[in-house]
Amino acid sequence: MHKDELRQLLTDFAAERLAILQRHEASARVVSHYDFNNTYQYVIAREETHLGWVQSALAEFGVAPPAAAAALPVPEAPKGKKLQPSAFTSILGEDARTLRTFVDRWRPRLDAMTHARHRTMLDVVLGESLEHMRLFEQGAAGDEDLLGRRTSLAERVGAVLPNRWME
Repeated sequence: MHKDELRQLLTDFAAERLAILQRHEASARVVSHYDFNNTYQYVIAREETHLGWVQSALAEFGVAPPAAAAALPVPEAPKGKKLQPSAFTSILGEDARTLRTFVDRWRPRLDAMTHARHRTMLDVVLGESLEHMRLFEQGAAGDEDLLGRRTSLAERVGAVLPNRWME
């Protein structure tokens, strides 16, 4: 793989990954269920790390981080005061499908890469993307214990606000 091809591959990868991150940020603003929202926060933090890695690789070529690829549709907030976990099934399911499509599209391109360090980095990103996909699939299936089991049998109450509190 020539230098220009590698630079373009990294740029395209970063642009698509950024679009997915932005979709997950939008999803986190409308998914008020506490455990599901915590999952989004975890996924977003990892995705920001992934983008940092790819941006560092692009910096080696003197390339600025790209803009996001085509924007993914922003989910609508479910209506209601006391929402059941099933109210978020479609959002979680769509985010899982988006990640599956991303991995399926990029796996063959990465398999053809000859630059070992960047290939390994992108393999880690794809692997973690599959793990995030599984978290969203489990949430869409109604599993609320995505990041671990609660230590008590206390009832789940409360929700996450769409905006952070600011002074």
